[in-house]
Amino acid sequence: MDSFPGRILFNVLKFLTRALIRLLIRLELVGRERIPSEGPVILICNHAHIADPPLVGAFCPRVVRTMAKSELFEIPLVGSIFWVIRAFPVRRFSGDLRALRTARNILRDGGVVLMYPEGTRNHGRGLIPALPGAAMVALLTNSPVVPVAITGSHKIRWRSLPFRWLVGRRPHVRIEYGEPFLLNADRASAKGAMAATDRVMREVAALLPPEFRGVYGEETAGTIVVARAAPDERDQFEEQRRGSRE
Repeated sequence: MDSFPGRILFNVLKFLTRALIRLLIRLELVGRERIPSEGPVILICNHAHIADPPLVGAFCPRVVRTMAKSELFEIPLVGSIFWVIRAFPVRRFSGDLRALRTARNILRDGGVVLMYPEGTRNHGRGLIPALPGAAMVALLTNSPVVPVAITGSHKIRWRSLPFRWLVGRRPHVRIEYGEPFLLNADRASAKGAMAATDRVMREVAALLPPEFRGVYGEETAGTIVVARAAPDERDQFEEQRRGSRE
């Protein structure tokens, strides 16, 4: 979608998405100036609702490439929209090397990638153990990470949104961006990726109210919390590291 018609369609969809969100939701944006204005950036966000990616992506000052579950690209019309907005698919919970390489190449070109390490929605019940894919990409590309915390999106109910707009009770959603930071690229190993995953998620947790920090709250401080990935995770990481210069 880098053709001229593709760019026009992308900008039209982004404008319409912003307008619709502003109409139906009371959106609060904090810290967008913390996103580097150029160069590679990985946005790491918690995931409570299916609306999170458009909420974050539409109001980012830069073009965002979102990693989204592959099932969405298989839905007629919906899949086409995801391609138009420049998302790319990932097979969740499978150590999808193709998706990781796509993210790596976007970052090498100085782009912005939005990733949700939890791998699925937590429905506002607090952070759940994250998968190491996002941290792997950050380590392999030595790209800065910007933690993103979204709160209130779990209260969005599609059927009631128009009614709540009519009665002046739009749901309040807050998106806060933290300070960018670099992970220790010297620790680019499977074990290092798990420690890096924990670090990244605790940066996100620090931006959330305590009741939404879940497994990355104070009770687990000092321990490494990470989801169990595919059994061959270590081999996949080593293969990706070997190919990181290809």
